[in-house]
Amino acid sequence: MPRTAESAPPAPAGLSGRLPLVMALACGVAVANVYFPQAITPLIAHGFGVGQGTAAVLTTVTQLGYAVGIFLLVPLGDRLSRRPLITVLLAVTALALLAAGLAPAIGPLLVAGAVVGVATVVPQILLPMAAGLVEPERRGAVTGTLQAGLIGGILLARTFGGVLGENLGWRAPYLVAAVLTGILALALGFALPHSVPTVRDRYPTLLADTLRLLLHEPRLRRSIYFQVTVFGAFSAAWTAVALLLTGPRYGMGTQAVGLLALIGAASMFLAPGAGRWVDRYGADRVNLWCIVLALASVAFLLTGLAGGPAGIVGLAAGLLLIDVAVQCGQVANQARIFALRPEARSRLNTGYMTCGFVGAGAGSWLGTRAYTQLGWGAVCALVAMAAILALGAYLTGRRNGPAAPLTATPPSRKTTATP
Repeated sequence: MPRTAESAPPAPAGLSGRLPLVMALACGVAVANVYFPQAITPLIAHGFGVGQGTAAVLTTVTQLGYAVGIFLLVPLGDRLSRRPLITVLLAVTALALLAAGLAPAIGPLLVAGAVVGVATVVPQILLPMAAGLVEPERRGAVTGTLQAGLIGGILLARTFGGVLGENLGWRAPYLVAAVLTGILALALGFALPHSVPTVRDRYPTLLADTLRLLLHEPRLRRSIYFQVTVFGAFSAAWTAVALLLTGPRYGMGTQAVGLLALIGAASMFLAPGAGRWVDRYGADRVNLWCIVLALASVAFLLTGLAGGPAGIVGLAAGLLLIDVAVQCGQVANQARIFALRPEARSRLNTGYMTCGFVGAGAGSWLGTRAYTQLGWGAVCALVAMAAILALGAYLTGRRNGPAAPLTATPPSRKTTATP
């Protein structure tokens, strides 16, 4: 006979002590593995004697691998105990990073980078886990705390990669990241609480549920529209800026890319505040603010065409604005989806983040192509187009009716599985 899981999850147990900060740190360290290659692309190209466009494929395959990993692995967070799942994934990531750091040619490096992307999906398991451990009225704030760690990792990864790569070679960031990820696997194995699976469905059913949620949850699709466009613009700008700064207009090293990222990393301190804004004003209003910031960033990014100190200042300001737009928009989007179906948070996050990182991978690829073929001005036009598309999605949604409040929707059906 089929067994029936609980139709609703247990009441939140609460996050005690410094555990939210530990989880935020884990999000940052884990996700940095996807992003530090952006800063060392020119060094990899020189090291293997290939073109910068070829080396930049590493960023794209790593981000697309991350999207694949989210779709295939994150749903298991609803089916398995999360602590051992997280530990195993981090161990695999550490081994893949080690393989990348020892890669003898660009081909094996691309393969290892794809495996890193697939396995380093731990932040997307930690976020729904944290959302299930707090009361609904605190969900935005706690999501914001973990999101601060996540975006901090994304931005500081470029500093980490650029500084280490410039001084010790492109292999050094991979080898150091392998050690840090292994330590993180041990630490989370002790720090995370035991979690009870919310469903007993078989694995193919979990994947099918993710697709069904994409079809039947309009608020999930709304969050996806905002994430794909703004995050795609963010990825395009950050991938291309490494090529701009190390090219003939500025003639800087990869360390400059890392130092520039330090300015953008200041935006991570806004995430907890963004969570409180979502709790107070609603996700849609915060999304609108973020879209406006993304559009405003284009005016500053265009000053990068001037070169010299004025260009650097303009680039720093533009990148800071788009960093804030992605940071706060992500908090709003995830607060919206985590309020939909408590028993399916990992699957909701799977659909959302898979689409988001497909958008990020496409943004990186388009940003590289736009820069190598048409220059920095084309990258700025790409960012503007993405922000305009996000604004169109916002206005269309407003015409279709007001956004629903951020309260959990009761499950529409019980989850069943065969023994």
